[in-house]
Amino acid sequence: MPVDVPQPPAPPAGPQTTPERKSSVAVLDRPAADTPWVTLVWNDPVNLMSYVTWVFQTHFGYPLARAEALMMDVHTKGRAVVSTGTRETCEADTEAMHGYGLWATFQKDD
Repeated sequence: MPVDVPQPPAPPAGPQTTPERKSSVAVLDRPAADTPWVTLVWNDPVNLMSYVTWVFQTHFGYPLARAEALMMDVHTKGRAVVSTGTRETCEADTEAMHGYGLWATFQKDD
């Protein structure tokens, strides 16, 4: 006696199409550039102003006048934006500032 074996459904009638591939580059739903992010250094009661100036010169390569201006922003305004760039760059700069003993954070710039 033959056994009835279920068959897969028949393909839909009509023309079959396949998606067109326009390029070999994947496109993600995200902004074109991952910028701007900022690294902030915050005022603290521990580090000397001369040390903070030295850190800005040493790590970022800022000239003395720029490093002193940023240090004064930290001292008088409570914080200063010391670098801008991609998230990865600002995260690395923040970790470097922690390595120097400074209080620092990074965030997306508004």
